[in-house]
This record gives sequence, C-alpha cells and structure tokens, in this order.
Amino acid sequence: MAQSTLTIDLNALRTNWRNLNSKTACETAAVVKADSYGLGAGKVSQMLAQIGVRKFFVALAEEGVALRQALGDGPEICVFSGHMNGDAEKISGARLTPMINSLDQMLLHIETLPGHPFGVQLDTGMNRLGMEPAEWTALREIALGQNPELVMSHLACADEPDHPMNAQQLRVFKEMTHDVDAPRSLSATGGILLGPDYHFDLCRPGIGLYGGLPFVDAQPVASLDIPVIQVRTVEEGESVGYGNTWIAEQPTYVATIAAGYADGIIRAMGPKAYVYAGEQRCKILGRISMDLIAVDVTNVAEMPETVELLGRHQSVDTLADAARTIGYEILTSLGARYGRQYVDG
Repeated sequence: MAQSTLTIDLNALRTNWRNLNSKTACETAAVVKADSYGLGAGKVSQMLAQIGVRKFFVALAEEGVALRQALGDGPEICVFSGHMNGDAEKISGARLTPMINSLDQMLLHIETLPGHPFGVQLDTGMNRLGMEPAEWTALREIALGQNPELVMSHLACADEPDHPMNAQQLRVFKEMTHDVDAPRSLSATGGILLGPDYHFDLCRPGIGLYGGLPFVDAQPVASLDIPVIQVRTVEEGESVGYGNTWIAEQPTYVATIAAGYADGIIRAMGPKAYVYAGEQRCKILGRISMDLIAVDVTNVAEMPETVELLGRHQSVDTLADAARTIGYEILTSLGARYGRQYVDG
C-alpha cells in the first residue's frame, strides 16, 4: 500500500491541554480553527469536550456549523471572523458566538439577530482584526449594553517573551477594557507562557495543543509514516529527481517514498530535510516532487517498509526550520491523501 499514514495522538493532545490549563487560574478554551490545525476538529473537539473544555474557537462560521454537528449542544463556539453578510442563518442555526470586529459588524448583528450572543474583538496594535481604540470608544457603551459574552484581543509577538510589543498590548488592552464586566481574553499559547498578567478570565491555546512552539514542553501529537516504494543503487555521477539538482559523488543507495508536495510536504524543505528509517537519519535527495521523494538510505542496515517524516524523531518545528517556515504551516498543510488514524492512550 502506497498511502502514507498520519497518526494523531489524542492522549498527547489531552496532556498538552491539561498542562497549559495548569499554568492558569482562569478558564482554558481551545482553538480548533483550520480543522484543528489540520488534525481533525471533530475528533479533537469531542475529546476535549469530554475532559471539560466548554469554549471553542474557529475562524469561520462554516467551521462553526461543522463543529456544532460534531459537538452537539452545550459547548460555546466562537467565530473569530465575526458576523459577515450571509452568516446570520449559520450563526443562529448552529448557535455560534461571533466575535464582532467593527461598527458595521455590530450593526449587522443587532439588526439581523437581535438578542443573539456575541463577543467583541479589540485591536490592541496588531492591526489585523478588531476595533481600534477610537472605534471602540465610540461604540463601547452600545456594545456593553448588549451584554457581550467575551471581550478579547490577540498578541502579535507572544512567542518572543522579551518583545516590547507584549507589554504595550497588555497596557492598551487594560486601558480599552477598564470597568468592563464581561469576561476578558488576551492570550493564546504564547500568552499563557508569558504569565498571569496576561491571562485575565479566559485563555485560548492553539498551536501548543498540537505539539508546536512556543510550548517547548508539548508532547508531539502528529506523526507521519511514508511507505517505501522502491530502492535502487545510484552510481557515481548519476542524478536523482527533477532538474538534476543532486548528483551522486559515490555509489548511493536511494529509496523512493510515496509522498510529495501534493500531500502538503513543503517543496522548499528538500535541501535541508531528513526522514528516519528506524533510528537512522536519512537525507532527502534532490527536489521533492508531487507524489514522490528520494532519500539516501546507504547507511540503513535493514530497510523498513515505511520511514518517518514527522513524529518521535523530529517535530513540526524541526520540519519548519528546514522549510524556513513555522510549525503552524507544517500542520495546516498536511494533505487529504493520508490514511488517518487516531490513537488514545
């Protein structure tokens, strides 16, 4: 079978949530947008709900509808993008809580779904989503008069603990939310690790749940095992793959494995990335192609049926370094062709 296997360890994910939760004295939610960072929002959220998570965050109303079908009644599902034109039926039908980002969204929400729960997102300096201080000042009394479920913002540099932007955003958030009775939230994974000053009433970890930095103590959640299709000897002077970018300097034993950039393996990581055949680290050779990757298995004593790209030997952030990107992109790029299996304990 040439299909690669993506394994998601729900027990590791559960442990990561509990460890992050233990660092706060407030409620801890879970961010499950982008299909739980590519690992399956339905399965992940059901497991987290079983251990007591009562609030989940998604990016889009459509994600919220699918999540409600998986979770059923009970947990609150918050939508970062807020209330967009055409979303009223989804928000109402799936009982979603949009995070209102602007005056226009507030007016749309009040007009189309009067009395329906909502939250407010504030811009404290990231200039991405949320009301800026002047807009919030003009809208504050109206918004608070509608009893928002949450008032939140988002840190831009929380993965850099010493970055001055963190303290600046904390100050602005406190200024913008003084005398607010609604629960407040500023921190995702990085903010949790910055300490209690950043926690307020609710924290909403994302990447740390799934085994990524900046949560250095996270247990790995995803592993990817790729079948070996063929092994051959490449003689000195022969090349491997498109463009002749790798040429053998000596006879080399080369395995062709069954995955490529169509599976979300970022093509740019090729020159610096490795796989593991058992305990032996094996260099990727030449260009990563759509469905296939060549690796040097010269030093492998006994060739296994599969090799590991992601898992016990190297994390999402190790791969991210090879691709000059971040762990978030590695996870959310994982493709649809994998055979997926969930393990728990």
